[in-house]
Amino acid sequence: MAKQRVAIVGAGVCGLISIKCCLDEGLEPTCFERSSDIGGLWRYEENPEEGRPSIYKSVIINTSKEMMCFSDYPIPDDFPNFMHNSRLMEYFRMYAKHFDLLRYIHFKTNVCSIRKRPNFSSTSQWDVVTEIDGKKESSIFDRIMVCTGHHTYPQMPLQYFPGLVKFKGHFFHSRDYKEPFRFSGKRVVVIGIGNSGVDLAVEISHTAEQVHLNYRGITMPHLKTPRSRPALLFLMAPGRLLVHGGLSNTHTPLRRCPNAKFNHTNYGLQPRHRFLSQHPTINDALQNCILSGRLLVEPNVREFTETATIFEDNTKEENVDVIVFATGYNFSFPFLEDCVEVVENQISLYKYVFPPRLEKPTLAIIGLVQVLGAVMPVAELQARWATRVFKDGGPVSIFPLLNLPLHSRYDYVDYMDELACQLGVKPSLPSLFLTDPKLAWEGFFGPCTPYQFRLRGPGKWDRARNAILTQHERILKSTRTRAVEDSPSWNLLPFCSNVVLIVALLAAAFAYL
Repeated sequence: MAKQRVAIVGAGVCGLISIKCCLDEGLEPTCFERSSDIGGLWRYEENPEEGRPSIYKSVIINTSKEMMCFSDYPIPDDFPNFMHNSRLMEYFRMYAKHFDLLRYIHFKTNVCSIRKRPNFSSTSQWDVVTEIDGKKESSIFDRIMVCTGHHTYPQMPLQYFPGLVKFKGHFFHSRDYKEPFRFSGKRVVVIGIGNSGVDLAVEISHTAEQVHLNYRGITMPHLKTPRSRPALLFLMAPGRLLVHGGLSNTHTPLRRCPNAKFNHTNYGLQPRHRFLSQHPTINDALQNCILSGRLLVEPNVREFTETATIFEDNTKEENVDVIVFATGYNFSFPFLEDCVEVVENQISLYKYVFPPRLEKPTLAIIGLVQVLGAVMPVAELQARWATRVFKDGGPVSIFPLLNLPLHSRYDYVDYMDELACQLGVKPSLPSLFLTDPKLAWEGFFGPCTPYQFRLRGPGKWDRARNAILTQHERILKSTRTRAVEDSPSWNLLPFCSNVVLIVALLAAAFAYL
């Protein structure tokens, strides 16, 4: 029987993952990439390319390497915990070389259209029209994986800002930002509520005369105390679901986490939403920029004049030179005809992967969902599940309609567990406590790193256990570049508190499935 042919649109991180997952399931992948290289969003280019995501030169990932790596290919232990985009690209190239993925990619090839074949109801096949050097070609594929992401079409909500058309200064979307030097001596207003807005405001403040930030989120440090572990490792631990969901009905322990470094109210940063109801902003420098006065946190913008910005509290900032809109992105799939409908940045998908209106699940959208955590492991588990469905088939009649708004965020652990159940790779922690207590301990009280989903089931990796048990060593390796003597300090109060918590969580562990 001939292998099923799978067309993959995009050779960013989701595209690379999809190629590898196809190969794991014995499928025949063909990936089409409109640019000349892999990497997608994470590949820095001086000049933004049409139809391709764009990042600024200094971008550093805001998720630690252990939380965002591929589940069967750990990031080298000497790589920084929070990598510059160039180091992340180095990792992607290592991954592609290790699994021999580049041979399946057609570069400088644009996907023009993807249509159901006339006999789709019986064959479930697709006509894919591509273009390279002005020449179009049509091919037949059995399955489709769309890996184009959601950082391509900038959202400029200009209609919400009266007077902007009269503004005599310069304004642009954060997608076009590259370096801070062009803002030397300027007075800048940054409008945005996410990581990009804060990152740009902080970086620009080092060269600009003054920066005003319209910000409504919540910030978290890269590191948590007292053991200097990446903060999201704590928040992404399976055991914490029982802390604020099973054993306690409040978010109080987690609510204190962002205020551990500084009081958000004192810096004008306290949001109206509850902690983790929206994606936290990860930035260590924001506090210092506010303390120095180079960056001022402002209320929402009400309107603009020719030279000024008026905020909702009626304060007015005169002589504004530049406005930066870090206002997010819209997503669309112009090459998909009559298959997927995007309305007001929302799309209906089963488990945020499969369009439910198709007769059979032969088309999957990978990496579109946004989670309160790392995206890459989520996209990998989506691709693993999708290719398993492609290979074995699956029912469609049970697919419910699930609206996926781009601005919504979903809990990382919950969603990963949901996908893992579909795929049959969710670890059974109660069983592990009986058969492998050491591994169970790390799996329950430690972070929900991707390796956990390689312990059993399809795609099982024999090195997953070791990867889990050595993850803290890899975290510390990149920071211990100078050998020093360890000077432990004993504090019995945190120790006793941890003992009480551990006893309580052990009692609840067997209820975790």
